[in-house]
Amino acid sequence: MPELSGVLAGGAIVAHGVGSRQDLPLPFGYAVAGAAVALVVSFLLLGLLWREPRISGAHAGRPVPGWLASVLDSRVTRIVLAALGAVASVYVLIPLVLGQDDANNPVPFVVYVLLWVGLVPLSVLFGPIWRRLNPLRHLHFAVMSLARLDPRDGALRLPSSFGFWPAAVGLFAFTWLELVAPDNATLPVMRLAITVYATAMLFCAFVFGSRWFDRGDAFEVWSALYGRLSVLGRRTDGRLVVRSPLAGLDALPPAPGLPLTVSVMLGTTAYDGASNAPAWFTFVQSSPLPETLVKTLGLLAVIAVVGLLFAGCTAAAGAIGGVGAAGMARQFAPSLVPVALGYVVAHYWSLFVLEGQNALIKLSDPLSTGANWLGLTGRAADPALLQPNLVATVQVVAIVVGHVLGVVLAHERAITLFPRRRAVVGQLPLLALMVAYTCGGLFLLFSA
Repeated sequence: MPELSGVLAGGAIVAHGVGSRQDLPLPFGYAVAGAAVALVVSFLLLGLLWREPRISGAHAGRPVPGWLASVLDSRVTRIVLAALGAVASVYVLIPLVLGQDDANNPVPFVVYVLLWVGLVPLSVLFGPIWRRLNPLRHLHFAVMSLARLDPRDGALRLPSSFGFWPAAVGLFAFTWLELVAPDNATLPVMRLAITVYATAMLFCAFVFGSRWFDRGDAFEVWSALYGRLSVLGRRTDGRLVVRSPLAGLDALPPAPGLPLTVSVMLGTTAYDGASNAPAWFTFVQSSPLPETLVKTLGLLAVIAVVGLLFAGCTAAAGAIGGVGAAGMARQFAPSLVPVALGYVVAHYWSLFVLEGQNALIKLSDPLSTGANWLGLTGRAADPALLQPNLVATVQVVAIVVGHVLGVVLAHERAITLFPRRRAVVGQLPLLALMVAYTCGGLFLLFSA
């Protein structure tokens, strides 16, 4: 995550927390060992007590009351959310186009904090909310409607083989901008990045139809995957239901590019942690290669390690489970989404709490003219939720809970796919992977 205050104002913030090993409520070694034990115990209990598929995600859930479903699915609600997304976008365009390139410009804070990080809790609470707010989707819809054309239709049909590959590329591109690109919080870079993104999304939408946003828009896919952890979801029959947080991910069908997409989601956050380690900082500074190139290679390397470990362990699980290695990465990819969520919470908790407040304060005076449009000008961010021991505890709990949920999802998928006599033993490679991810994640998180 770019150090926003450091880039723009000369101060420095730590992107993923003010917690350290010394702030943990127990010694760091005990925290790592306890996390590993929690995963192993969870695995053993699941093997003993959870012998038949129970989640049934595609058909799970209790229908919400009719009046509530009518409100949530109503045309008025859709128009209100679309208008909200459009108004917010126009508001941010004002400082993007007319603002000053200084520490008071809110655009980097909106993009890197409110949009990228803020979408995660909103999606977990309300489902794939960016689909309803996305101004580019609604602009495309408006143009196609004026032309009396079906927005779902494009000049070409979107090949099913594309799957999530475009989203994986888009997620990598954004996180490269976020974590590697030089001067990534300056207005020239922000203007170029937003222009390229909007142009590419609209062009592809006109070529392939509005279905492009479902798989090609990185922000929609980011929101949709985390939104599958929401208790509010939709069954295959179209009804809105209240369901288990894991039911949505269990219902996620295998698709091309999905394993790479979740590997990018997880790997980029892991790189963010690793990039704050003194050893990495020293390596980058001492390398004869350009700094941007070294960081890019490091980002690619971490994603590759995460993805290859996942592919290897899922293939081994399929072979041991008696169904073969082919396609196992796609089948088990949803189990990495709660793991990625745990990493996001752990790494960006303090950033969102502190810089999220600063973003709203700066938005109150978007052009640095002394205005007070939101009534927040002159306020200071409240650090009450940034006590070091609280941050450190949140970080550990988030990572452990995310991995435990991943183990549960992997177990559900394993007992669905594997013969009963091999269902538990077939999961051993996946358990080893989750333990490795957990311990590695904690070491990276507290290595700075």
